[in-house]
Amino acid sequence: MTKPVIDPILQSLDMRSREIFRRIVDSYLRDGEPVGSRNLARMLPATLSPATVRNVMSDLEQLGLIYAPHISAGRLPTQQGLRFFVDAFMEIGDLAEDERRTIETQLKATGSGATLEQMLTDASQMLSGLSRGAGLVLATKNEVPLKHIEFIQLDPGRALAIMVSQNGDVENRVVELPAGVTASQLIEASNYLTAHVRGRTLAEAKVEVARRRQETQSALDTLSQELVERGLAVWAGSEAGLPARLIVRGRANLLENLTAQADIELLKHLFEDLETQESMVQLLDLAEAGSGVRIFIGSENKLFSLSGSSLVVAPYRDKDARVIGALGVIGPTRLNYARIVPMVDYTAQLISRLLT
Repeated sequence: MTKPVIDPILQSLDMRSREIFRRIVDSYLRDGEPVGSRNLARMLPATLSPATVRNVMSDLEQLGLIYAPHISAGRLPTQQGLRFFVDAFMEIGDLAEDERRTIETQLKATGSGATLEQMLTDASQMLSGLSRGAGLVLATKNEVPLKHIEFIQLDPGRALAIMVSQNGDVENRVVELPAGVTASQLIEASNYLTAHVRGRTLAEAKVEVARRRQETQSALDTLSQELVERGLAVWAGSEAGLPARLIVRGRANLLENLTAQADIELLKHLFEDLETQESMVQLLDLAEAGSGVRIFIGSENKLFSLSGSSLVVAPYRDKDARVIGALGVIGPTRLNYARIVPMVDYTAQLISRLLT
């Protein structure tokens, strides 16, 4: 992860101000509680009076780096302060050896004979367990070469569309049938689709079928042709090509230590955000925009701005180095960023290697 250019604010802080600011942020990340001038004075290595500390805290508050949640309370970092801390002060070390082994052991064990879905689900669960936040993995659908698509009639108006990829993943969708479709037309549409999707990704198959539209019209009757188009559209989601699945594990971790009703309401907003298809598109966009791990704190990320949550996210890639998904950890703004960033980075790199 590359750090941005250090904010000019850093140049305006002397060593004493920097140390007090760091102590306030460290205390918040550790305990989640405001810290007052008297306690700060006791923490600091230099002998400073509470009055001196209060003066420095006042300057930090003027800069927008800290705030008082209540009158006469201690201070907490603002979202701007947390971003400043992450960019200017946070040192990201290597992943602990035991955590590295845990990630390798679990993913490699899962990857042996497992489907991609199983591996990604385990990755999400593992990130949740290691971070005590919610592990989050986005898996796209349309990048895997397909093997075949077929229709199985459920009742006169509906059929089950089954898509099988070359890596063995099987996905089912219910398709509304055009009025009057017969069993033979379902077979005909299945055969046509399979012939033209085999070895192609979903996006490539859509392009190929569109290119052969005139040929399709002569080879198939109207209802069979409509079935072919519905069979492709049911997975594509829209012309924008929505990603496939958002796998979230460890939501219960986010409920721990929540007592205030306001915090619970924020968490409800987060869970609602995670259920939307739009969130998946935005999450993939966030991951693709950077080459490595990215950190979004609170309202910096429009996706989770209502909940004020923080997100640490990294892309993973296929054998052709194309971004095909993203993974990360989401939680409160007091995530242990220095520990979680290398964890997310290493997991993304390992998954990319397992997919080659």
